[in-house]
Amino acid sequence: MSSLEQARTDLPARPFIDYRDGQLMVEGVSAAELARAHGTPLFVYSQAVMLDALAAYQRGFAGRQALICYAMKANSTLAVLRTFVQAGCGLDIVSAGELERALCAGVDPAKVIFSGVGKTRAEMRRALEAGIGCFNVESLPELDVLSEVAAGMGLRAPVSLRVNPDVDAKTHPYISTGLKGNKFGIAHTDALAAYRHAAALPGLKVTGIDCHIGSQITETSPYLDAMDRVLDLVDAIEAAGIQLEHIDFGGGLGINYHGETPPAADALWQLLLAKLDERGYGQRKLVIEPGRSLIGNAGICLTEAVFLKPGEQKNFLIVDAAMNDLPRPAMYEAYHAIVPVQPREVKAQTWDVVGPVCESGDWLGRDRQLAVQAGDLLAVCSAGAYCMSMSSNYNSRGRAAEVLVDGDQARLVRTRESVEDQLRLESL
Repeated sequence: MSSLEQARTDLPARPFIDYRDGQLMVEGVSAAELARAHGTPLFVYSQAVMLDALAAYQRGFAGRQALICYAMKANSTLAVLRTFVQAGCGLDIVSAGELERALCAGVDPAKVIFSGVGKTRAEMRRALEAGIGCFNVESLPELDVLSEVAAGMGLRAPVSLRVNPDVDAKTHPYISTGLKGNKFGIAHTDALAAYRHAAALPGLKVTGIDCHIGSQITETSPYLDAMDRVLDLVDAIEAAGIQLEHIDFGGGLGINYHGETPPAADALWQLLLAKLDERGYGQRKLVIEPGRSLIGNAGICLTEAVFLKPGEQKNFLIVDAAMNDLPRPAMYEAYHAIVPVQPREVKAQTWDVVGPVCESGDWLGRDRQLAVQAGDLLAVCSAGAYCMSMSSNYNSRGRAAEVLVDGDQARLVRTRESVEDQLRLESL
């Protein structure tokens, strides 16, 4: 297999991100030209990949009452948010900062869902002022505080209680959220009592039930198990006289990083909707909050090979992107495919691809077969989710620039962060 053929097999977003005439292209734009124009590290997003991923969910929900709220913690860049908002999405937020970004992107506040375990009083007030659609509440103390805040404003906060169904999503423990030992949600066994408590509070209006079991889920069985447990609770809650307007099944669907084969969103929801119909809830309003599955494979990070450092035990390929740009390998030992922007037809060697940050954990890929020389450009694939949104200034490195590609048009949507930008908020 040639270097080009091997590189093509590692591209999860084909045909939108693919090689043409020996050059990596993002839709109709050359990745090499983008790197020359904007420097590296550089995040590049394909709008076509984003909308194609969203279209699978929209097909799955055709004919149903459904609100798809993009979980913006995956990537909160304004141009990404605007793309999904203009395509009809609401937004799932977890902080006041994300609320302001959501509003700036033009979302209808009634399509905003506020999730998260630690909402402050100030965040609650701001969300109530904005008129968001629902708070996903995760504890009894949060119910009490939210009721107090809303009543003090002469309002009733719309709430959905996030129930922890104790279902194993079979994913990395750091991104599992639906087990008894996780910090999220109200225990399944305590949920009915929590709903009775919420319904009695003066500042709350109970509107739904919520469940989210984790992230990067690649099997259907955890979703089906969680749905059964949630619907059992819906039966019990409504039998107690508390009517629920919507059922929220969260997000968590995985993507192809390294040969994973998660179900397509429309195929998954065909199964889940069949179960809903069977249980008599097929006409209920549904809410979901996908994040990674909408943006993950839409992004690549372009980086330049700075030094080649062969060694007795390891060969190190040192690039100008680092763990502050792409934190997932350091945090989760996550895999990202790494491919050349212009493949060389020479013998490949085995390299550990590492960044310049002063940490042994600063690696982007281990034991990768690459034919590469200093000065070559590489693309780190599947970098749309939990990369830019989790990036930092560690080692006083500026955050990368971002480009959004639509067909043969490329727009710079975030300017590279300068040292002056970093120093602006500090004083001696």
